Amino acid sequence: MLFNSLIFTIFLPIVFIGYWLLPHRFRNYFLLLASYYFYYSYNPYFLLLLIFTSGFDYWCTQQIYSTSHKRFYLVLSLFVNLGILFIFKYFVFFYNSAVYSFNWQTKLLNQLVIPAGLSFYTFQSMSYVIDVYREKYKPKESLYDFLLFVSFFPHMVAGPIVRYNDLMPQLKLKHYFNQINWEAAFKLISWGFFKKLVVADNLDNIVAPIYSNPTGFNSFELLIAAIAFMIQVYADFSGYSDIATGAAKLFNINLSLNWRRPLLSASLHEFWTRNHISITNWFKDYLYIGLGGNRVGKLRWLLNIFLVFVISAMWHGANFTFLVWGLWHAVFFILEILFLMRFKEFVFPKVLGWVYLITIHCISLIAFRANSMIDLIYIYKRLFNFDFNFQVNELIKLNDLSLYLVCVSAVIILMFKDILEEWSLILNKKLHDCFLKPAFYILILILIFTVGDFNSNAFIYFQF
Repeated sequence: MLFNSLIFTIFLPIVFIGYWLLPHRFRNYFLLLASYYFYYSYNPYFLLLLIFTSGFDYWCTQQIYSTSHKRFYLVLSLFVNLGILFIFKYFVFFYNSAVYSFNWQTKLLNQLVIPAGLSFYTFQSMSYVIDVYREKYKPKESLYDFLLFVSFFPHMVAGPIVRYNDLMPQLKLKHYFNQINWEAAFKLISWGFFKKLVVADNLDNIVAPIYSNPTGFNSFELLIAAIAFMIQVYADFSGYSDIATGAAKLFNINLSLNWRRPLLSASLHEFWTRNHISITNWFKDYLYIGLGGNRVGKLRWLLNIFLVFVISAMWHGANFTFLVWGLWHAVFFILEILFLMRFKEFVFPKVLGWVYLITIHCISLIAFRANSMIDLIYIYKRLFNFDFNFQVNELIKLNDLSLYLVCVSAVIILMFKDILEEWSLILNKKLHDCFLKPAFYILILILIFTVGDFNSNAFIYFQF
């Protein structure tokens, strides 16, 4: 079930009403069933996979806590979870690569259908198993509470990845209807839908045709597509997080912050403290620290950083283009470290830092979006030849001019709001609260229903 589908507009009110009408002791059971139906509607068969992996991890935590063979059950949990990830996301890639490399006389396999949100709910469940092994928590919750912790429908498919100590205590509290933060829920949901339906999905009408046939467009048009995709992926993914966070607030559940205006960063270091925060922290806590973090020698430390970027890049999918995207960030992240170690007193101007960040991020995302290495190499060759003629003839032929006007206007509104929040530019708080804020969200709703794309386009990160 997609947030931007008609069925979700029916599903959410029904779950909301049912949840608050039920006595407290039955609410989590109802929410668990609703979450399973949410996932069942996307693909019935993969619901069984979700129940199996989360139930298996629950059993492993009980064994870790109650037996002396703690490491065995940790390894068993990691083996099963990572094995499932490998089968669905990487097996076909490695199999076909072997067929090509060794000239086997066998057929190539098509890509398997990846269960929606597989990496997200798997990582959330794995993090709890690891924390129990590290004796950070005692597994005293019921099976039903743990299953709900993993499958709570707002965040299950595309995050944010919520830690045990952030979500589980909230699930056990007795909530009251009069405690709902209606304003926060409305603002987050409406702003999330604006990002998705008005910004991301309209930009996709420009981005998708160009990346589907990059040879049909000139360098300037390819550059426009690269910039458009950079904004699209931010609006699409952060829009999902906003809707998820807002929907959770309807049940008095507060999800962790996942985005903090990353496109206003002035370095890659700052960018990765603002962008997709929950998955960044996951890789930091469970991979980077596990590799030794910065508690090792300088070269090993830099290697740890490099490995985290490479592994997190391949987490996105079995395609060499994702690896290129990760290498861009790994190399420049390490170069920033080496530069600051050499010039400790140097203060880089914020504006130049922002230009640098946007340039690197935009170029790297071309690899993230390209359909193949052949397409990626072609686009990079065209861009790095700097043969811009500033013609957009083919681009204009793709869509009606009104679409471009909508996209430009929507991006301006998106960035305007981010800039206002980043530097707290609203000086008159009374005028803002009484007039500007209500007027802004009325405008957002009008734009959603007049120029939003209601074709139920899947969120970009559903495939991960």
